[in-house]
Amino acid sequence: MAEPAKIAVSNQKGGVGKTAVAINAAGALNARGRDVLFVDLDPQGNATENLGLREAYDSEPPSLFDILSDSEQRDRIGELVREHEEMSVIPSNIDMTAVEPELTLSRRSGEQLAMALEHIEDEYDYVIIDCPPFLGNLMDNALFAAQNVLIPALAEDTSKRAFELLFDHVDALTRDYEISIDECGVVINRIDVRKTQANEMIDWIRNAFDDTPVWEVRERAAIQRALSNGASIFVEESDCDQIEVFEAMAANLDEQFEFQEVTA
Repeated sequence: MAEPAKIAVSNQKGGVGKTAVAINAAGALNARGRDVLFVDLDPQGNATENLGLREAYDSEPPSLFDILSDSEQRDRIGELVREHEEMSVIPSNIDMTAVEPELTLSRRSGEQLAMALEHIEDEYDYVIIDCPPFLGNLMDNALFAAQNVLIPALAEDTSKRAFELLFDHVDALTRDYEISIDECGVVINRIDVRKTQANEMIDWIRNAFDDTPVWEVRERAAIQRALSNGASIFVEESDCDQIEVFEAMAANLDEQFEFQEVTA
């Protein structure tokens, strides 16, 4: 199999529904017949819990912490993979709360995830990385490994500053590592169309990202219900009207990464 498409779902601003976007994007790709590896790089472990793997968060070593902080355990990453009905999952772990200083001491602090994924990534079409909601070594690892970013954002004015901070960080990383990081899309998430500011921000984001795909996801209780039940809306809330948005997203990603059309 060719090298997979790798995407970091990233916004250091909390509360934007990043994990919901990551899980439902992965669910949409799975529905198109793609093999997806989902990496929960957030020490809070929300995606791990939302995918029904709460027990993995408290599991004994080796965990993702060990893989990232100890080069001699890097090739054990395959032992971490858990199978979910929609995707393969590398869960987060409670020990991940201590990984930032460990990575700071590493000689190649931003490359640890990329080097670990080399052992298993060829088994998949996509690797979706759910980033932590802060800038730091973990974010660097996600962006370096993926070199593609999908950005969830809210339809509110605070998103402007969040974009600025994220892109400043991305620019610094691309200079330091001499790589390019591409924007594969922006997801305007949890939209409440009754709010004037929301509609104004949608227009602002579309103008600011005129060369980048932008998707609009409406606020729906069904999305949170699906996560509470351990899966994407494709499995748990198949009547949700926002499925069409994620289907369009997955089709566009397939086009961007030049995957062949799925045939029945």
